[in-house]
Amino acid sequence: MRVKPLIVLGIETSCDETGVAIYDSRQGLLADCLYSQVEIHAKYGGVIPELASRDHIRKTLPLIKQALAAAGITQSALDGVAYTAGPGLIGALLVGAAIGRALGMGLNVPTIGVHHMEGHLLAPMLEPDPPAFPFVALLVSGGHTQLVRVDGIGRYEILGESLDDAAGEAFDKVGKMLGLPYPGGPRVEELARSGRPGQFDFPRPMTNRPGLDFSFSGLKTFVRNTIAQHSDSEGALQQQTRADIARAFEEAVVATLAIKCRRALQHTGLNSLILAGGVSANIRLRKELEKTVGKANGRLFYAQARFCTDNGAMIAYAGCQRLLAGQHDDLSIQARPRWSLESLPAL
Repeated sequence: MRVKPLIVLGIETSCDETGVAIYDSRQGLLADCLYSQVEIHAKYGGVIPELASRDHIRKTLPLIKQALAAAGITQSALDGVAYTAGPGLIGALLVGAAIGRALGMGLNVPTIGVHHMEGHLLAPMLEPDPPAFPFVALLVSGGHTQLVRVDGIGRYEILGESLDDAAGEAFDKVGKMLGLPYPGGPRVEELARSGRPGQFDFPRPMTNRPGLDFSFSGLKTFVRNTIAQHSDSEGALQQQTRADIARAFEEAVVATLAIKCRRALQHTGLNSLILAGGVSANIRLRKELEKTVGKANGRLFYAQARFCTDNGAMIAYAGCQRLLAGQHDDLSIQARPRWSLESLPAL
């Protein structure tokens, strides 16, 4: 049976970025528009959920119009609507879900709520040379650090995950400790480039025991204590010391993730590794994982930088695959702040 091609609108509003994209199952990505709320939340040092929700309300519809114009189509050309249903901030999720469902009803096309982390996991599929199933995926973002065996869309097995702070969250918190502006993760990476190797030796948490779970809260505390030990009487650090600490912290996180990835590849017998999520844009992490998969005679796959952080393209793609398989929502609005990846139906 020949499957009818679909043009799908994707809406991402899980946290502090509003993403809208249009994906054509035949031609690929037609348009991708993104608005970041970084300036709104920067003065508070973190995301304020109520402000995030309000800004999604202001930005989502204009971005939809912008994406349609960029794709050169009208609403009537849409065959489906996909929106992020979770995990995420409940108020932010409800904005995208309500708009997505309303558009679907108004256009009389099916809608589907997409799992945010499935969107990240499938983002490398948007690249010209996508990976083939099965593979191991390392999902690293502000809210999640997970190792997943992926045998197909919806066929996921969690191999290990963070027991406390996710890697991205630890990056942001260490950035705050070092006095860096929000968001701290990219600022830590930037500062670490001027750090000197070997000045500090930070622990690689949970690598001295078997298993594939992660824990970064102890490393975060180690950084805090190191900062206190090397600060002057007024609590200030010399700029070079700040850079050295940033480098040592980044190296510890990257080494920990690489060790766990090597174990996951050995455990599964697979040699393809997907790197996805906001932290996947980290250059040191990419280089270290390239070495890791190289030793296993495997390949590392990741999305281009603009598809590593939250975006509408990954939601449009993931939603399109499920709509092509005949899945769609009922009349209810789906919004799940917590949602297990393993609970998703397989295609």
